[in-house]
Amino acid sequence: MNILQSKMLLALALILSLMSCKAQTLPLNTALLDIPNGAYIKDTNNELAPYIGTYKTNFNGNEITLFLTKQENKLQKRSSKQFYRDALVIKYIVKNSSGTILQDTQNNNLDIASIFSIGTEPTENTITFVYRGTHCNVGFGEIKLKRIDSTQISWQYRPNDIVTTAAKCPPTLDTKIYLPETKDLIFTKQ
Repeated sequence: MNILQSKMLLALALILSLMSCKAQTLPLNTALLDIPNGAYIKDTNNELAPYIGTYKTNFNGNEITLFLTKQENKLQKRSSKQFYRDALVIKYIVKNSSGTILQDTQNNNLDIASIFSIGTEPTENTITFVYRGTHCNVGFGEIKLKRIDSTQISWQYRPNDIVTTAAKCPPTLDTKIYLPETKDLIFTKQ
């Protein structure tokens, strides 16, 4: 083999090596166990788009406004791997009856009070979210949104053990959960 052939073979091997390093793209509802490290879970069927928008409701005297946006390539870190996912992200404002803001996460770029989608059930028009909770993860739990039609979604929020989590938090931090802890609450698109 001459020098030119050796260089061409080396270049071909390098190109093939780089191509194999490209992240694997998988559909949105790929099971966590089936996701390899570094993969990209993509919204290939555009399942997230119908939920994007601003929604409002009133619950127990409070006005709740949800802002749903799509974030592509959202980094997901698990104990044994990390990957990227297209996800819906919920930011929100909760106001009391006099208009005072009780909680506002619109400019929150931290994990505190973050809400992001982790899966869809297309046949049921449902998206499941994880809520990281507020300080000390108080309220950590699952939120489900069901698309009723093009203008309404139904809300269900189930927090995990609140009392035990709040007891571990310093008393100076606000551990109140402002999100509605209920099922079948209707939000209307604005």
